[in-house]
Amino acid sequence: MSNEKSQTEVRLSREGVVATVQFVPTAGVNIFSSRVIGELGTVIEKLAADPHVRFVVFRGDGKVFLAGADISEMSTFDEDQGRAFARHGHNVFNAIEVLPQITIAALNGHALGGGCELALACDFRLLGKDGKIGQPETRLGLIPGWGGTLRLPRYVGLGVARRLLFSGEAISAEEAHRIGLVDEVVPTAAEMDAVLQRWFKVLAPGSPAAITRCKQSLRLKDEIEEFAKCFSCSDAREGTAAFLAKKPASWANWP
Repeated sequence: MSNEKSQTEVRLSREGVVATVQFVPTAGVNIFSSRVIGELGTVIEKLAADPHVRFVVFRGDGKVFLAGADISEMSTFDEDQGRAFARHGHNVFNAIEVLPQITIAALNGHALGGGCELALACDFRLLGKDGKIGQPETRLGLIPGWGGTLRLPRYVGLGVARRLLFSGEAISAEEAHRIGLVDEVVPTAAEMDAVLQRWFKVLAPGSPAAITRCKQSLRLKDEIEEFAKCFSCSDAREGTAAFLAKKPASWANWP
């Protein structure tokens, strides 16, 4: 979290099937204010409706991915304002979680508070070697308000989540990888692009429609229904036919 005035911009770009959501600090470091959350929500709506995008990458300029929420904004909240602020963030981060595309948080630096919560809403997390990640809210008399208490235990287990949440400790990239909070530690910022390309290559063979249904099944625990829906899509016919013909599947009908 940060007490600096938020001057973060949210920028969307696309190259081929990869869309990048970039947080850019025009002053200070990247932090979340109500305005930034609103701008991010608008970007996510656009991505959810774009069938040409297969991967969405979240990145931050500078040494900090996102330092958290705008403390100066929250310092004057009453209970109703706090509830509205939390609901706003929940709505946006839930929308990230249900995006049909594969989402990757490419954490160039520290991901704290709301920055960690955004990363938790993504499918995968890559963290630079010198970066730290954590939920420091209890040290400010607060708790995570955008899904941190709900998503963190999914990756690290309830016991470790309690330790991180209660202590407010920011842990190293190596520790985060050891406990399963991040999927890979990237040695240097310069190597992040190459690491992302490797992840794209590994994940590209899967059917876009099937991956979306996997995401739905993981979230809603309704595997039977999502499996059945596969047979209403050309991807299942293409994939099984390609297997029987001993050739790679071509998702030519996507999107």
